[in-house]
Amino acid sequence: MKGTVGELGEFGLIEKLTSRLTTTPAVRIGPGDDAAVVSAPDRRVVASTDILLEGRHFRRDWSTAYDVGRKAAAQNLADIAAMGAVPTALLLGLVVPAELPATWATELMDGIRDECQVAGAAVVGGDVVRGEAITLAITALGDLRGHEPVTRGGARPGDVVAYTGWLGWSAAGHAVLSRGFRSPRAFVEAHRRPEPPYHAGPAAAGLGATAMCDVSDGLVADLGHIAQASKARIDLRSGLIDIPTQMHDIGQAVGVDPLQWVLTGGEDHAIVATFPPDAKLPARWKVIGEVLHPSALPQVTVDGAPWTSTGGWDHFGGDIEDGGGAAGQ
Repeated sequence: MKGTVGELGEFGLIEKLTSRLTTTPAVRIGPGDDAAVVSAPDRRVVASTDILLEGRHFRRDWSTAYDVGRKAAAQNLADIAAMGAVPTALLLGLVVPAELPATWATELMDGIRDECQVAGAAVVGGDVVRGEAITLAITALGDLRGHEPVTRGGARPGDVVAYTGWLGWSAAGHAVLSRGFRSPRAFVEAHRRPEPPYHAGPAAAGLGATAMCDVSDGLVADLGHIAQASKARIDLRSGLIDIPTQMHDIGQAVGVDPLQWVLTGGEDHAIVATFPPDAKLPARWKVIGEVLHPSALPQVTVDGAPWTSTGGWDHFGGDIEDGGGAAGQ
């Protein structure tokens, strides 16, 4: 393989990237034509898109190209699952400088491919362009398989709030990396490569979920979207949220209350949903709160009080407090 993507050229790079891909039965026509063709038995397609920019969403001194690929695919495929759909396909728009080592691009594609395989999807096409900063633009597609989509607007007073997956792990890993350390490894890896519970989205739809989203910007922030869309108040009980001992240890070492990471740290891509109070939830779902009638404006409260601590992620507002949201790195 030639040393840089510039030496490979556009079509040489595309050939190297597409040669590493696998497919699934849903892919009728994959990379190589003017457009891909993906089967949609449900006759409805769930679609989501996201952009990752070097220096804002990932750092090459913290993450390998493979890590970046896994993370980029995961955050998009999680959006599909959070609608109650099964991920089927992913398209990649890639901007890279000509001097980028070609192996970095191919390892990136390996990460994207492998994460797609975890979710049951495949990369079906995309584009590459020369630019100054590495940028990934990803579009993910999914199939509802006959179910209705689970939106953010269906939560009703009396529903319980439950989650499955990890909360605060990526933010704790971000705090560790920010201070020049690389352990505890489990938390650092959670920041580098989130592990969304893809199966949980469609399963939640089958369990009667009334509203759902993935936790990308922080639990309070993302539940705030559900509260707003549902015109309801959501009250979380901090004592019901599991905080691992190691996270307490990290918090003590860096001077951060780990509850801050759990409530405002993004990028774990856990699935949080509201369910009717009589729903029979499997053990993987942890009930952490309830949906109430709004007292004033729709909002999220913690232990009955408004959450006033800063944190969470807003691309135009910034990462408000170190240790709050990890999405900005």
